[in-house]
Amino acid sequence: MRYTDLFRFHSQPVGDIEIACRIAGDGPPLLLLHGFPQTNMMWHKIAPQLAERYTVIAADLRGYGDSGHPASDDTHTPYSKRAMAADMAGLMTALGHDSFMVAGHDRGGRVAHRLARDHGERVSRLAVLDIAPTAAMYGQTDMRFATAYYHWFFLIQAAPLPETMIGLDPEFYLRSKCGQWGRTAGAITDAAFADYLRCFSRPETIHTMCEDYRASATIDLDHDAADADHKLAMPVLALWGADGFVGGNYDVIAEWQQVADHVSGQAVSGGHYCAEEAPDETLAALVGFFG
Repeated sequence: MRYTDLFRFHSQPVGDIEIACRIAGDGPPLLLLHGFPQTNMMWHKIAPQLAERYTVIAADLRGYGDSGHPASDDTHTPYSKRAMAADMAGLMTALGHDSFMVAGHDRGGRVAHRLARDHGERVSRLAVLDIAPTAAMYGQTDMRFATAYYHWFFLIQAAPLPETMIGLDPEFYLRSKCGQWGRTAGAITDAAFADYLRCFSRPETIHTMCEDYRASATIDLDHDAADADHKLAMPVLALWGADGFVGGNYDVIAEWQQVADHVSGQAVSGGHYCAEEAPDETLAALVGFFG
């Protein structure tokens, strides 16, 4: 059965915005968070199997997908990972889940990291896919990082520069990013890409995605610095693409051991898009970790 048929769509008021998600399954609650420039659809290859074991909630982050796009401000606080994590904590509360597990890919992994920081009593296990901690990546900036992750520096430029440039041809930009980071031809299906493009083509989404990155380069670093002396207590799983930039340029487990006490991890085949490029390996690793 297709992901969109099996998983019911739900839009949940959380504070002053709506958080969109898809829900299916029965068992311990598992929250799935997507990355840039995607939507909850990125989980479509593994979410049905996860729903055989867990109550799966695949959410769209604020500013992405079909979730709300609240106005930002000069401090970018509305798109801080703290604000985005609070959305997810509120979503899980509204759905009746006091304690839950979470897996996040790319930007979703950064939100999941902050969720575990700010709501650690509720997050029992954390999985992060193809990222190192934000502060570590910025702190080790060199030519290789700036070249491969140029968008980290492009998207943080003052509005409306990146918004205008991307908005001239959103599909071209989206295809270029997906092609640059992936290593497996055809891994991103036509149906998934169509959903990403449907949302990415909206001017408000382009702007709020930029705000997400602007927050990561400013207020998020302040929040991370304030937490630097406090490690996460829950078990953490780090997965990364064997042929991707993160695994090739960072000691991923060592980087996560700087912020968490109990870290395990492994590479999976392919590049950045673990759940789409290596769904079987990613599924097995997540099930082995979440139990």
